[in-house]
Amino acid sequence: MTEVARGAPPDIIAAAGAAPEQPDAGRGGRLWAAAALARGLEANLTSVVRGAPGALRTAVVAALCGGHLLIEDVPGVGKTVLARTLARSLGAELSRIQGHPDLLPGDVTGVTVYDQRTGVWEFRRGPVFGHVVLLDELNRTPPRTQSALLESMDEQQVTVDGETWALPQPHLVLATQNPVGQLGTFPLVESQLDRFALSTTLGYPDAQSEARLALHDGGRDAMSTLRPVCSIGDWAAAIAATAEVTVVPSIADYAVAITRATREAPGVRLGASPRASIALVRSAQAHALVSARSFVAPDDVAAMAVPSLAHRLVVDGDGRFAASVVGSVVSSLPVPRP
Repeated sequence: MTEVARGAPPDIIAAAGAAPEQPDAGRGGRLWAAAALARGLEANLTSVVRGAPGALRTAVVAALCGGHLLIEDVPGVGKTVLARTLARSLGAELSRIQGHPDLLPGDVTGVTVYDQRTGVWEFRRGPVFGHVVLLDELNRTPPRTQSALLESMDEQQVTVDGETWALPQPHLVLATQNPVGQLGTFPLVESQLDRFALSTTLGYPDAQSEARLALHDGGRDAMSTLRPVCSIGDWAAAIAATAEVTVVPSIADYAVAITRATREAPGVRLGASPRASIALVRSAQAHALVSARSFVAPDDVAAMAVPSLAHRLVVDGDGRFAASVVGSVVSSLPVPRP
């Protein structure tokens, strides 16, 4: 991580109170280490997933702010590859769930079974008990199974047969979603979408990037040699450090103003919730850290507004209209001065 941090802008380096090679153990040192981890994550993702820098930055922000990420796009553009690359870069084993119409809640959370040898009931943990969980094609699962994720994503625990089990920390859910309207999809309800801190799309790569993907098996060649950037403990420390990035009251007011404005925007039937305001501030802290700054600037809030808010809106049009609503809100509000 040291080599990555040498290119960090001076704010984090100055905050560390030491040379980049030997950061101290205080707040500055924690921020320095987290910024280095973020840059390493972004470098790893870029080496595998081509032509989607915005989506990769959003994935790094999700990992740093401790929020869940929804990846919405058509099949075949690299959603699963992105999830696998992020998990490997974080030093975590990916716990994968393939969405399909017959998937049951117990297939996600786990079930209680009777062990005839011991004569006791035992809880068999499901795949949701992982540090990084990929639920591929979430909207191909029926609503009953989708609802099994509500408690785990919001409260970091699972309740089965009256008993509650804590999930491992950190806990990151990466879900992919095919466009609503494709055969066999079940639209995600508002409460489910609100559990995702961020949402992003990959889009089709440009011609040059697509040619490189075709030559290198869709990035699998690079993934085979990929090395983790950190350990699970380092990742947890980076999440804690992200919460220490300074947010002055005027910046928090700016984020809340953006969220509240979505509730009154034309064409919006349901605006963003207070949970969205929290996610916007947290993701702005992570975005500042990725930029190697120890404080949140208005640009950080503006950069994370669409990923934090658009997927939560119920609008008359599609997701592109929701993104344009958030963009219009951001452009119309006054930017706080330092």
